[in-house]
Amino acid sequence: MTSRNLRLRRLSRATSALSGRKRGAQPKVVALGGGRGLSASLTALRRITGDLTAVVTVADDGGSSGRLREELGVLPPGDLRKALAALCGDDDWGQTWAQVIQHRFQSKGDLHEHAVGNLLIVALWEQLGDHVLALDLVGKLLGAHGRVLPMSAVPLELQALVRGHDPERPDDVDTVRGQATVALTPGEVQSVHVVPRDPPAVPEAVAAVLDADWVVLGPGSWFSSVIPHLLVPDLLDALIETKARKVLSLNLAPQPGETDGFSPQRHLEVLGRHAPKLALDVVLADEAAVPDRESLADAAKRLGAAVELAPVASPDGVPIHDPELLAAAYDRIFRMHGRIGPWR
Repeated sequence: MTSRNLRLRRLSRATSALSGRKRGAQPKVVALGGGRGLSASLTALRRITGDLTAVVTVADDGGSSGRLREELGVLPPGDLRKALAALCGDDDWGQTWAQVIQHRFQSKGDLHEHAVGNLLIVALWEQLGDHVLALDLVGKLLGAHGRVLPMSAVPLELQALVRGHDPERPDDVDTVRGQATVALTPGEVQSVHVVPRDPPAVPEAVAAVLDADWVVLGPGSWFSSVIPHLLVPDLLDALIETKARKVLSLNLAPQPGETDGFSPQRHLEVLGRHAPKLALDVVLADEAAVPDRESLADAAKRLGAAVELAPVASPDGVPIHDPELLAAAYDRIFRMHGRIGPWR
């Protein structure tokens, strides 16, 4: 056993001992991702468990987050803010605070387009000097139904190898830098990596993965929100070592720029190339978004997973996940594929 794996196991035992919680009425679920995809998962998952942790990417370099990151050298707070908003309850308190932290200033000055929640999170980081403590405090203020953690303690730069990024050189492979640029890049993304290459994981995020019953990865921007979690070595090791079952939730449609023309099975293939030792248990896909079920089943099998098809898209035809339908799909998967039986 490697020293890293020993460290992960010791951290898991220590965390379990400190928590003093027994596995009981609800599954412990950890959801990994960023942006709107993670928000969709969290909005669904908080309906079926009260033991929920979000582990959020920290590579964003656009908009308000990018400006704060550049000016203050902090982690980009935007995806963390969105995750906290998604965990707010449906009561008046939760919805009021969700709207407040998502509010963006409109002005002709420096505050233009800054989100209130971004400023609040960064202010607490500066006051407390502790990323996790500050986010826990914001979650308590909001009455969040779960915990939000950054995946790494340092801001990351996402870099991608892209074929045909320059339309005049369609066969050349260029390096594209920055999450905001990668997400909209023309051409075909071949692979991604982060700088620094060996970033430190947040220990609480590693511990949550090791202590979970279920880990949910996706949906979301594939190369810029989903795969980056697999590029943090200690976090990837935890995903490989954990006894939790793992479900990968596929997108409803390819993302313009980043995954143009990708089939559902191709999403699995590129994920497997970035983390060849990672095994999954279940791949969740919307039944209407899978034109070739046999090919998807074959790709999932190569990752050790079964495919679960369910209607999870919004009924109005917009390619976004419906929270109630997605919650029902997760709940059924947890019951059918879980190791410890029903939670209710």
